[in-house]
Amino acid sequence: MAKALTAAAVEKYRPEEARREIPDGGLTGLYLVIQPSGRKSWAVRYRHGGRPRKATIGNYPAFDLKAARDAGAAMLRAASEGRDPASEKAEAKTLAGVEAEDTIEKQVEIFLDRHVSRNRSSHEVERLLRKEVMRPWKAKRLPEITRGDVVRLLDDIVDRPAPYTANRVLANLNKFGNWCVSRGLIDANFCAGVAKPSSETKRDRVLNDRELALVWRAAGAMGFPFGPLYQLLVLTGQRREEVAGMRWGEIDLDNGTWTIPRERAKNDTAHLVHLSPPALDILKSVPRIKVDGRSSEYVFTTTGKSTVSGFSRAKAKLDEKIADIVEEDEADPVAAWRVHDLRRTAASGMAGLGIGVAVVEKVLNHTSGTFGGIVSVYQRHEFLEERRRALEAWAAHVVGLMEAKPSNVLEMKIGAKGN
Repeated sequence: MAKALTAAAVEKYRPEEARREIPDGGLTGLYLVIQPSGRKSWAVRYRHGGRPRKATIGNYPAFDLKAARDAGAAMLRAASEGRDPASEKAEAKTLAGVEAEDTIEKQVEIFLDRHVSRNRSSHEVERLLRKEVMRPWKAKRLPEITRGDVVRLLDDIVDRPAPYTANRVLANLNKFGNWCVSRGLIDANFCAGVAKPSSETKRDRVLNDRELALVWRAAGAMGFPFGPLYQLLVLTGQRREEVAGMRWGEIDLDNGTWTIPRERAKNDTAHLVHLSPPALDILKSVPRIKVDGRSSEYVFTTTGKSTVSGFSRAKAKLDEKIADIVEEDEADPVAAWRVHDLRRTAASGMAGLGIGVAVVEKVLNHTSGTFGGIVSVYQRHEFLEERRRALEAWAAHVVGLMEAKPSNVLEMKIGAKGN
């Protein structure tokens, strides 16, 4: 009699030159099938109408040992009642048009849960895969995806136009493809040989004081949630996803601090951000959104159940607000800028105020540059007081831009329209 399989044994089994079927003594009729490629799946063998029959359950690890036994037992009960599980499944597959365990939707969910959730950039990877891959490919089966499908997907993103997003999608889709190969779900990565869709150059865009004043005033005119979000980006110099994902539980209004937890910080290190008086004023003015009668944990939310999204639309609205403030005949008052440039602007601005590079890098939670390599091992000073003074000096500079006496007609019009 065959021995009952264990979860550890199922994981350890390796492929051989020929296809193998390993019986499970824990459920007579259940088999672990191992292909020469390394792909593993489950099947049950039974008799129907006096003839031997086989029904496929699904792939491992989408079906682990327990799930395979549960599904196999249900099929064997059906066979004992005179039904034919293989035929029933074929009919269901024809009606559904796809096997759920083979779909992008199913396997991306497993990938996010088992692999991505442990990474520091999990939120952004999840956002990209859900929006850019699962949405257009939801019903696609993994074995059906071709290199051409990948190219067409990336071309559509580039044509939006969102060329840098296309690069990020390819990078993460390639990781997902490699993961599928390692799990035996496909024999080859569908991204193999696909070229990076867009070239990238390192950005050095820094907004000048006039441009920064325009962004600040326009953000103030937007209202909640994106208006205060953009202003906090200016004042704190932190990353967009970190500010957008801010929780009330991370904020200490009494002590004027915000702690970004390790799992939300890009460099996998918890980070303390000092909140200047203007930043505190913004947070105190933000409405507390309620969901099911209780205050939401999220600072920037419209539903109360998740953080804000729709950043592209919000950026377009911010640019419209900027255009409303300046002369109608000035087509691009803040030329070719991105939201991430606010972080670089804050860093450059603090340096311009005489704040040392080591303090600026600590404010930004950088682990490279001044604190890279061997220095990161021995340099443990956190510059907490220096960081507080740096962010307060930067906030005073930003607010001062709104209060400065206009030096030309255009600035006078900015000030007049922004009040």
